[in-house]
Amino acid sequence: MPSVPERPLNWLLQQFQLKPGKPAISSGLRTLALVGGPIGVGILTERAAASTIAVMAALFVGMVDVGGAYRQKATATISATIGVTIVFLIANLVSHTLWLAIPTTFFVIFIAGLAGLYGRIPATVSLVTSLMFVVSIAKFASLPDLSTVLQQCALCLAGGAWATVLSLGLWVLRPYKPAMQAVAACYRTLSKFIGSASGIGSNPEDRQEWATRFLQAQDNVTQELVSARSVWTAVWTRQAAANLRGNQLLVLLEDATQISNSIVALVEVLAIASERPLFERMQREIQQVMEQLAIALKMLSKAIAKDKNSVHLEDLDRAIEALEHQWQTLRSQVLNQTNSVQTDDYAEFVNISKMTASLKLLAEQLHTDAEIVTDLQRGERRSIAQRDISLPMQPERSSIIDTLRNNLSFRSVLFRHALRLALIVTIAEFLAEVLQVPQGYWVTLTALVALKPDFGGTSQATVQRVIGTTLGGILGIALVLLLHNSVAIAICILLLMFAAMSLRPLSYGIFITLLTPVIILLLNVTGTGGLQIGVLRIADTVAGGVLALLGSYLLFPSWERQQLPRQLETTIRANLAYFQQVIASYLNPGQNPSFDSIRNLRHQAALENANAAAAAQRLFGEPRHVQGEVEPVTTLILYIRGFFSSITTLAEHRREFSGEYLIADLKQFADVIVQVLENLADAIQQGQPPQPLPALDTYLETIHEHIEQLHATRISEFATNPSTLTATVQAVRERTPVSTELDRIAREIAAMHSAIARNAAPKAIARLQK
Repeated sequence: MPSVPERPLNWLLQQFQLKPGKPAISSGLRTLALVGGPIGVGILTERAAASTIAVMAALFVGMVDVGGAYRQKATATISATIGVTIVFLIANLVSHTLWLAIPTTFFVIFIAGLAGLYGRIPATVSLVTSLMFVVSIAKFASLPDLSTVLQQCALCLAGGAWATVLSLGLWVLRPYKPAMQAVAACYRTLSKFIGSASGIGSNPEDRQEWATRFLQAQDNVTQELVSARSVWTAVWTRQAAANLRGNQLLVLLEDATQISNSIVALVEVLAIASERPLFERMQREIQQVMEQLAIALKMLSKAIAKDKNSVHLEDLDRAIEALEHQWQTLRSQVLNQTNSVQTDDYAEFVNISKMTASLKLLAEQLHTDAEIVTDLQRGERRSIAQRDISLPMQPERSSIIDTLRNNLSFRSVLFRHALRLALIVTIAEFLAEVLQVPQGYWVTLTALVALKPDFGGTSQATVQRVIGTTLGGILGIALVLLLHNSVAIAICILLLMFAAMSLRPLSYGIFITLLTPVIILLLNVTGTGGLQIGVLRIADTVAGGVLALLGSYLLFPSWERQQLPRQLETTIRANLAYFQQVIASYLNPGQNPSFDSIRNLRHQAALENANAAAAAQRLFGEPRHVQGEVEPVTTLILYIRGFFSSITTLAEHRREFSGEYLIADLKQFADVIVQVLENLADAIQQGQPPQPLPALDTYLETIHEHIEQLHATRISEFATNPSTLTATVQAVRERTPVSTELDRIAREIAAMHSAIARNAAPKAIARLQK
């Protein structure tokens, strides 16, 4: 544990911690082009001051280029161009009268806040239009004649059109590039996923820290898969059937989902095997294979994104050969020691066998995907000729009016946030105007940007913005004192802007720190700055941050402790539905399992697991007196995730399950698990303690006894049939993994029950005391 003096420094460094990934160099270059185009035209036409409006519009419209298909980008940038022009016009019309500007500000910000009801892109468009309105009403709006207003609106349109052209410039040349990049991102994230999985056996003492990283990597994979499906659908959804390239990318996307499931199942087996001594004799070879799998996935990602790289899997093949050789050596040693082999040892032996087979299947999957990538580059269809391609499911969407009507209530989190945002921004603008605060619109901008739907997000954004502005303001003041040459100042502005935009996806704190001196230098060049401008920006940012925090805490607060039970209930029920479908495929082996149904339920459960984890993070960001007891929540979510992994392992094993060797008492055990989970969900919903937990081990006794008999029979066969594929061997291969996962499920359910009981105990005591 760090000492007390080190804690503030560690906390400060966390605000500037870089997220995993590479700087967005293209974003930095595009920003330079966004700014350079209008400025260059302004210089050539000798209207540099007027070009400022076009620069602002181009920057704001450029902010909505948040990825996705070109059609999505076009919709976003065109909407933003129209939006910033309209709010610029409105600002000109109302700015001359305070009592007209104030209610207009409330109305504009409130409407913009409601745009978040319709998704991420409308929310981003609404944010930039709000920013343009706040800046326009303070800096550009006045009482000019009608022709001047129209000219300024034309500059807004021109700046937005310039940003739109830069965003969509490659549409004609490479129409499928966004879809290819989205699929490539899935494989890149899978590479990191299996890379994090490989650390499970390195040090048992760090298992908790490893589990956190692994679950975060799993959530990242889920998010990338959702994003890629959305982009693929946006590119090909309007066509009667996808073309060859679309089908190949869809197959790669489906394979990425299968690889993710295989990794989850592999880690389940690793978690069991790594605690036993036999694993140490295979650990080095297993580690090498997993490292090569991560490298191969990264190569596939680059090949898909660049559409030209070759994928070489020779190192992976050599690692698989070494693994197979070590496995055969271990197998021979075990067979030669039949007199000393116990049933527990043989269960460990079966797990190692399962793990080896899983790694080999993953390697074969990557070979198949490498062939598809090669055909994708050559325009051939050889690899997908026999594949059954199913299109992604289209989510049901309600109409715009229905969505708005359903959320015009204080029960809606986004409605309360829109109202809160409008009130705080209006108050900030009113105070800045009445008190004649110099550069007072910075107060309003800070409140607008920092205020989030949840208190944790607001506090984090405020802290990062205040600290970043303070450090950036000090840097800006230093640059004003040191730089007196206009060329040096221009170069410094461009370099800082490039660095800020490149690092923006990785660290918001660093982005603000680098952007602040850009603004200070620009204002100093135009003659409206001076040394005091840096101090003013720091003071105004602090004032805006304080307003945002007060608004988030006092105005219609939406505490996560109140929202979390509903999310946890939904998460448990989603995992329960997934469990029931997978178990049904075991209980009815004669019927063809509905793999599409299992896949859809798995996808929904994964999304809800990620949502629950995100909700817990928001809870941790709230004031301590509001949080309540957080340990049971953390434990519950952790074991829900473990339950999901166990179900996924069973679902993956179902592909190898012939159905000839049914598992005794599986239905009875599954029925009890279903009853317990339904009770846990009801207990969370009602805020009541759950019913006493049944003795789950008693339902597993028959299964355990039968598995031990199978293992004993197989051990006795070693003397006469060491290598023959007997009925016992097949039964052991099919039943042992199922028995192992059922044991894990029983422990996970018990831990979930305990966490919910601990979480409900204070509420029950409070009710008794009333």
